[in-house]
Amino acid sequence: MDRRGFLGVWGAALAGLATPLLGQVTSGRTRRPNIVWIMAEDISTELACYGHPAVKTPHLDRLARQGVRYTHAFCTAPSCTPSRNAMMTGVYQTRTDTQDQRRRGITLPAGMKPITHLLREAGYYTALGCGYSGKTDLNFKAPPLFDGDDWRGRERNQPFFAQITLGVTHRLPKTGWAPIRAKSQHPVDPQDVELPPYFPDHPACREDWAMYLDAIEHMDGQVGQILARLERKGIADDTVVIFIGDNGRCHLRGKCWLYEPGIHVPLIVRWPGRLAAGGVNEDMVSMIDVSATVLEIAGARLPAYLDGHPILGPHAQKRDHIFAARDLIDEVMDHIRCVRTRRFKYIRNYTPENGYRECRYVQNHRPMLSVIRRLHEQGKLTKAQELLLATTKPREELYDLQADPHELKNLARSPQHEKTLQQLRALLDDWIADTADKGLAQMEETG
Repeated sequence: MDRRGFLGVWGAALAGLATPLLGQVTSGRTRRPNIVWIMAEDISTELACYGHPAVKTPHLDRLARQGVRYTHAFCTAPSCTPSRNAMMTGVYQTRTDTQDQRRRGITLPAGMKPITHLLREAGYYTALGCGYSGKTDLNFKAPPLFDGDDWRGRERNQPFFAQITLGVTHRLPKTGWAPIRAKSQHPVDPQDVELPPYFPDHPACREDWAMYLDAIEHMDGQVGQILARLERKGIADDTVVIFIGDNGRCHLRGKCWLYEPGIHVPLIVRWPGRLAAGGVNEDMVSMIDVSATVLEIAGARLPAYLDGHPILGPHAQKRDHIFAARDLIDEVMDHIRCVRTRRFKYIRNYTPENGYRECRYVQNHRPMLSVIRRLHEQGKLTKAQELLLATTKPREELYDLQADPHELKNLARSPQHEKTLQQLRALLDDWIADTADKGLAQMEETG
């Protein structure tokens, strides 16, 4: 089965718009919109507009009211490098051999181009950073990806694409989010936060989560600055704004892992005059679909090799499931693959003997970990909290996300769920075969 065929499995609707438009996507012969793609680092859906308590995100809330908020958006990897490689190409990182965290020097398959090159061919000026982080964090070699570091460098009336990374939500080495909290005029009260059940209700854990929310509030202010600039320059109505997280939150069981906190990210799209305001879309979306959507909005060529597909416009398609993968992160090689539908997630661990081993960098920059280890020694952890210290993983995991949103009850051996297990196994096997999964091929070669 080829990659286009996956979208039809289980009756996916391949025609019609995934999100209603007030008009059609503009063609290459008419005025095309600017596109600003904002990537906040290391966040899941802990925003007020997603219903998360204690955090205040007025600018993103307003953006959601003016556009569409997607509730089931997922990155293809739980760390920045492979996730960004996939987004920059619109192709799964396991297909292009860019699945490892910062393994540089990869050459893309012949004929494959970064989306910024395709946008440039379509007449767009491409900008990186625009006063904020110029992070790309890509594994592959390519001619210059962007034309400049700010959209002001474009020609008169030339449409632009700007990729802006907001790095404040990424933990700083040694200090974490403490400097952000120190500057906050209204730091989040640790007593107001709600911790996931796999974290102990301990003052240090509450404070760490509160500081994470402080960083999100600071990032929200930066989003407000970007939106205000668009308005000040009189181009807000001519600009599509896309907001995402580049991968999941920087906490245990989040970043680096294929559980929901590692791959479930926010997605908000505002397109004045074209996309109905105030919408909530529950379709399954992969971040490589956002890449294809950017090309569609720009009137750029959509290469046949894309794994993503537009979620807006005449070529919009829906999907019933998403795929994600994790491989090398620093010194820890842990091959994990998953497929997720609206209700179920299936995870396959190829190296279950690793347990939930974190790389040294993570171990040194997760304050909750030392608390959890100490409480373990004292016999004060719940069964859910003990999971974080497990020295082995099941080879297969299956979760009913409606009944078990925190993925604590593994149903892989449940007779009642055998049919679902078989279906998801087959979907994952087909995807691995279709992508000629380079990470798993590497494992076989070295094993």
